[in-house]
Amino acid sequence: MQADYIVVGAGSAGCVLANRLTEDPATRVILIEAGGRDLHPYIHIPAGYMKLLDHPTLTWGYKADADSGLNGREINYPRGKVLGGSSSINGMIYIRGQPEDFDHWGQLGNRGWSWDDVLPWFRKSENWEGKADSVHNKGGPQFTAPTRDQPELCQAAVEAGQQMGWEYRSDVNDLPTGLGDHIGWIQQTRGGRFRASAARSYLRPAMTRPNLQVVTNALVHRVLFDGTRAIGVEFSRDGQTQRANASGEIILSAGAIGSPHILQLSGVGDPDHLGRIGIPVHHILRGVGQNFQDHFLARVSAEVRDVATLNEKSRGLGLVGEVMRYVLTGRGLLTYGASLVAASAKVLPESATPDIQALFASASYAPGPKRRLADEPGMTSGVWQMRPLSRGHVEARSSRPEDQPSINPRYLDDERDRRAIIGGLRLVREWFKAPALARYVVAETLPGPDVQTDDEFVAFARQTGTTVFHASCSCRMGPDAMSVVDDQLRVHGLQGLRVIDASVMPAVTSTNTNAPTLMIAEKGAAMVRAAAGSRV
Repeated sequence: MQADYIVVGAGSAGCVLANRLTEDPATRVILIEAGGRDLHPYIHIPAGYMKLLDHPTLTWGYKADADSGLNGREINYPRGKVLGGSSSINGMIYIRGQPEDFDHWGQLGNRGWSWDDVLPWFRKSENWEGKADSVHNKGGPQFTAPTRDQPELCQAAVEAGQQMGWEYRSDVNDLPTGLGDHIGWIQQTRGGRFRASAARSYLRPAMTRPNLQVVTNALVHRVLFDGTRAIGVEFSRDGQTQRANASGEIILSAGAIGSPHILQLSGVGDPDHLGRIGIPVHHILRGVGQNFQDHFLARVSAEVRDVATLNEKSRGLGLVGEVMRYVLTGRGLLTYGASLVAASAKVLPESATPDIQALFASASYAPGPKRRLADEPGMTSGVWQMRPLSRGHVEARSSRPEDQPSINPRYLDDERDRRAIIGGLRLVREWFKAPALARYVVAETLPGPDVQTDDEFVAFARQTGTTVFHASCSCRMGPDAMSVVDDQLRVHGLQGLRVIDASVMPAVTSTNTNAPTLMIAEKGAAMVRAAAGSRV
């Protein structure tokens, strides 16, 4: 196989790159994906995401390390293994983050990555269901949509937030610099009644182009080099080892787990780590797989009364009614993602802007490891620290590409992270006591009335908390010795090799990471094309 560009990974970033690079008909691109086609119906029905997070073939089946800070629990760590990657299995939330997130990136020495620099790339990607304005764009590839339905309990949550003193924002992606506590309705990566994964929005239109070759069910083993220049990749498919060569560049878009893992398998990383697992060192880059960040979530739940919730609508005759509503109108429960309402608030005195995110759902989970809704009516808020200080790693365990790497976010390792989760859980507890919500509450079920002290809140979080699926920062962008790529997303010290995905974030964005990943890929694709002097 031969092309101008080889893109490894058909997740959010890889689909963007495949689309944008092949806009030039003279540019040949090979897109290599370890998973298969995105044919499963649960991918396309928004509420189907609950069935996908531990799917045996559509995810990698990863688990976080037992010493990740969660009392020895090896929690599931879902990553999509299918066209669209994690955008095909996620909760579909489209929130870009605070402007300060990106200004911080710029302050760390990354030229061209401050808020004013990246906003045009957010807009370029977007095909907003509403009217175009200074925030949203129409005509881009990525379908985005406002929340269509506003159930009674979610309306009460918004009202309760205002009673808490939080500002109501009619558009959670229109956030001025310096904004304080606020609440609003989330936006979704949805087009009509169906999920708008990156595969649907970006890749599907590009697959009709003769200059794009999509190779599925192919596991990349390593990047191939001629000296310091990347020239190809080795991969296995149908039991055979194959090679693809690039005359231009190799672009790793395998995500915050896959991209550092492939670099390490290729001999690019910390020589001490590579030596321990028997991989010959090709290029010393100590930051590969380090600085790993993720948002850590713990939940507050309550049993409620006198109001309809998803718990009872998701079974029996209630579910039959919702299916009919979806078929006939394209609305209702089956169009919901992970949440309909998002609140941002400040709980740490040293924070300059809101530091916790709290998502609200008119649903609650039954006890146990399975994601199953509770039998009785309920509501839940999942809360996380927006800017975690804890840093972990992604490290190959062996030289075998089939072996899962060590995934260790070191949750709650930093004392400020522990204070933030305590403050966030306490704040949500007060939110539930605000009059608009309190009139529905029967009793708090999580953490429950026995949890009162700071130590008890931390113990509860460690025993029940989990990932928010925002893996990032493991191939950090920056000018310093521990960064992996420069501000053009080129791997330091090598030629013809870039990383373009969530792993290049210098610090995780404050909210959900899919929208920023799409932006990174849009901006990265333009950089690749500019370097090659693309004619389109």
